[in-house]
Amino acid sequence: MDWLPQRVLVVGLLRTGRAAVHALRGYEVEVVAYDADPDVDVSGLQAELRLGAWDDAVLDGVGLLVKSPGVPTEAEPIVAAGARGIPVVSEIELGARLLPNPFVAVTGTNGKTTTTALLGAILDAGAVPVEVAGNIGRALTSLVGHASQEAWIVCELSSFQLEDVTTLAPRVALLTNLEPDHLDRHGTFAAYEAIKLTLFERQSEDDVAVVPRGFGPVPGNARRVEFAAGDPLPAEPRIRGEHNRANAAAATAAARAIGVPDEAIASALRSFPGVEHRIEEIATVEGVLYVNDSKATNAAAALRALASFAGRRKHVILGGRGKAEPYDALAAAFEAGDRAYLIGEAAGALAPALEHAGVEFLRVNTLQRAVTTAASAAAPRDVVLLSPACASFDQFTSYEHRGEEFRRLVQKLPGWDPNAAPTEASSNSGS
Repeated sequence: MDWLPQRVLVVGLLRTGRAAVHALRGYEVEVVAYDADPDVDVSGLQAELRLGAWDDAVLDGVGLLVKSPGVPTEAEPIVAAGARGIPVVSEIELGARLLPNPFVAVTGTNGKTTTTALLGAILDAGAVPVEVAGNIGRALTSLVGHASQEAWIVCELSSFQLEDVTTLAPRVALLTNLEPDHLDRHGTFAAYEAIKLTLFERQSEDDVAVVPRGFGPVPGNARRVEFAAGDPLPAEPRIRGEHNRANAAAATAAARAIGVPDEAIASALRSFPGVEHRIEEIATVEGVLYVNDSKATNAAAALRALASFAGRRKHVILGGRGKAEPYDALAAAFEAGDRAYLIGEAAGALAPALEHAGVEFLRVNTLQRAVTTAASAAAPRDVVLLSPACASFDQFTSYEHRGEEFRRLVQKLPGWDPNAAPTEASSNSGS
């Protein structure tokens, strides 16, 4: 491993950074671990720790910097490393270099996690050794030293994770869709799109690029396979909505490229229940269906959730930290009788779009008030939908934290029955 120097700096010590540190400890290198938060949890990290205010001296002797996805390119350590000519790679790039496994890499704006998890379930149903990692919640480098070399790695990749990836060349690269997102970090849609499409750059003629039908050209030399929501499938997916049928079609195309038989694909499509925090039907309380779609962190994702419950009166909880995108199309998608409950920093940006579209809304500020107010207003067969169209970091540590808090609040409602299933899920499982 000529590329691995004697001294490596890992920047950002949350889930992915910690995994990178642990992975590097298996090699004869000195590991320095830095985080700007002096109170970050560093228990169990065997590394030279540097916390708090940045000091360029941390880079002395460092030959490689590994960047966690939450660290922007303009952060002081990254800029300082560039000035010294020190290579910067992402945690994903480190994992790709250390793992000899074949990769299926999944990116896009929406549907990444569902497609990744479904593809993992399909490979498992087909008796193909598989590990699922990446943005889905399991750091790629956590597989180093633990994954069988024969296992396919299905890896979900965000735009943040694709920054500073230089050698990853997936056997199968899959793009779910592309819509404006993370413009607060990337600046323009063109810049965001360019980062996403780097996934295909290093693919050869022996690889496969899976893209939405009609999508423009992608870089690289892979064989192109297209998919669409209306494609014939080996079985109808259990998960709800046309967007999830598109996710199923994408996963089916990728699985077929790997060689999974249709019988196994059909079995997984019929049984896959979906992923937490993604149009997750968590409870029916006094006839009202409560749906956790906390992962809808942009307007396009929230649009899909609204469409999934067309014809039903919806009480939609919106807001959080915005991503510098317009909300006019989202507001226009509300149906007569729907109501919005606005929380968090983006309430001020959401309100004018809803008002212009004639949508009734209340500014309730907190998720707790949103749930209790919506529950009081909802009637049987209504849907209370947490689909914020915004990031969670103004009031929560993550979208998972926000979704779990929504679940907790629903479970405190009068009429909650811990033994009752969300009856809508079973009755709509084939839709």
